[in-house]
Amino acid sequence: MRLAQKPVDIHQVFGESPQSLADILLEGVNLAVWQRRLPAQIEDFAALVLSLEQPLADERVLEVDEHQPPRLNNLLPEAADLHGYESFVADVAWLVAAFTCLLGARRVGLRLRVLQGAMCPRFHVDHVPLRLLTTYVGPGSEWLREGAIRREGLHLAPAPVDNIECLKAGEVAILKGEKWLGNEGAGLVHRSPSGSERRLLFSLDWLA
Repeated sequence: MRLAQKPVDIHQVFGESPQSLADILLEGVNLAVWQRRLPAQIEDFAALVLSLEQPLADERVLEVDEHQPPRLNNLLPEAADLHGYESFVADVAWLVAAFTCLLGARRVGLRLRVLQGAMCPRFHVDHVPLRLLTTYVGPGSEWLREGAIRREGLHLAPAPVDNIECLKAGEVAILKGEKWLGNEGAGLVHRSPSGSERRLLFSLDWLA
């Protein structure tokens, strides 16, 4: 006789050190958040980027090696003359290296965008294994704990009026998606922040 499998407790993990991000590898964890505070120089740089009032974007696929620093030549070139640019690039490089080391990744997709308004206004799940997100300035992504909304017909379901959680600017989050082995039906339910406030969003996708 086959014993019934115990349901997995889907939950989220938060911590004040980058080591908290490693908990995303644990069964049942679909969100791991490093509750960091950005250095003032990087906060100021991000604010200057928004002050340019341009729809800046940088998207690229990186071939990575955990034993070599990532190559981020000419990252967001329109902002290269702003004070704090070197510190910002160093921070992005650190996040790429940490993500690469955590997963043993060989290829990642990098996206850096200035956004105004919700890019993905409806609650949804990502059809990727893992995605790293951080908002350098502006409101962070909104997400729901398990059970706050029915997953069936998620794209048609009305948004809940309460129980919406929100990541803060500077925090680094790794979201587990539907293509993580064993996480089918348990990807983090999230969306872009509501409202029209501008923000600088950085993301990494594990491609291989």
